[in-house]
Amino acid sequence: MSNPIVRFAPSPTGRLHVGNVRTALMNVLFAKAEGGTFVLRIDDTDLERSTAEYEQGIKDDLSWLGVKWGKTFKQSERFDMYDAAAAKLKAEGLLYACYETGEELDRQRKLQRVAGKPPIYNRAALGLTDAEKAAYEAEGRMPHWRFKLSGGTVMWHDLVRGEQSIDMSSLSDPVLIRGDGSYLYTLPSVVDDIEAEITHVIRGEDHVTNSGAQIEIFRALSDHLPEFAHTPLLVGADGKSLSKRLGSLSMVELREQGIEPMAIASLLAKIGTSDAVEIRRSLDQLASEFSFEKIGRAPARFDEKDLTALNAKLLHETSYAEVKDRVPGDEDFWNIVRANIEKLSDINDWADIVLKSMSGEIADEDKAFCETAAEFLPEKVTAETWSALIAHLKTETGRKGKGLFMPLRLALTGQQHGPSMDDMLQLLGAEKAKARLRGQAA
Repeated sequence: MSNPIVRFAPSPTGRLHVGNVRTALMNVLFAKAEGGTFVLRIDDTDLERSTAEYEQGIKDDLSWLGVKWGKTFKQSERFDMYDAAAAKLKAEGLLYACYETGEELDRQRKLQRVAGKPPIYNRAALGLTDAEKAAYEAEGRMPHWRFKLSGGTVMWHDLVRGEQSIDMSSLSDPVLIRGDGSYLYTLPSVVDDIEAEITHVIRGEDHVTNSGAQIEIFRALSDHLPEFAHTPLLVGADGKSLSKRLGSLSMVELREQGIEPMAIASLLAKIGTSDAVEIRRSLDQLASEFSFEKIGRAPARFDEKDLTALNAKLLHETSYAEVKDRVPGDEDFWNIVRANIEKLSDINDWADIVLKSMSGEIADEDKAFCETAAEFLPEKVTAETWSALIAHLKTETGRKGKGLFMPLRLALTGQQHGPSMDDMLQLLGAEKAKARLRGQAA
């Protein structure tokens, strides 16, 4: 495949979540791998719910993830194109007016079920006379418009699912235009894919049935027909849908939690594939490993614990130069504490311990012991000071094990766990360490 053109088409009615981003990544990585173009299409035909704030938020989220697009456009600026396509379909008898109310359609479906028939639209509107249509409109009914399916079988080779076939006689003719004149997703999407010369439509498998109808619309409007790849949907670690929890898995939330973009990209690009889930340092590296053949058919399991673990591993391998504008302290501080954080925000806890004034925790029975430690400390702390201190105190006091080192750790850091104390002691320095061992704020 040379120079493919793909698109990601979010609606600006909310912020991007992990499900959206996985679809975006599949498109981006395929385009990068094949030297193609990634198009960002803003599906804002729902004028009431779409906002400029959400549109900008989507672009900000993608940019934060390192995604760049070669072209972008908004559907709300292309209604003349959709109107022209609708007029062509109407002229060919493929888009027809229907006047049933929602209640009437619901009653029709119930009667079909009782009769043992599939609950699909019965095409009664095709038999309406001009006089009957005029009578409906005199009542105040405005038509919705359905696309007339062929009733045959639509087949295509799906790049993920293999050979696919949809029996169109088992489907209702889809509504393309609502009674208020607004467009549903289906027609504008096809028109845009034709105009933008999209070569590959990569999206979730919940669109498989839609593809059957869209392929017929493609064929009715032009000779252009993209290839399709429908990827399995995301589920949680428990195997259940993530739909009810996607708000907490938005890019905004994850960014605020301190999750790094490449941790997100690495996890979403690898889950549900035959590759091991491992940290990658760039989208280019992920693209070099991308293949539709690696994507399985089972739902991809997204586990927040896996994301946190990947994020921790990434930070543990991150140099100071990469984060110096985002963290407190100097390079020595970063190199020592980074192995003890899972998210970048965790470093603030260690900054409070090392860089700010605080009093450690000293139990009454440990005060004399800690005072002895303070007296032994030299004026300059080195890499060997902690070992020498422990050896001295063990000989002087007879203490050993946790009773030897834990009171010192608590006095110096207030924490039972953390970086090695030889490193922490060097970060604190002799003056601050002596003061804390004496129960003084420093």
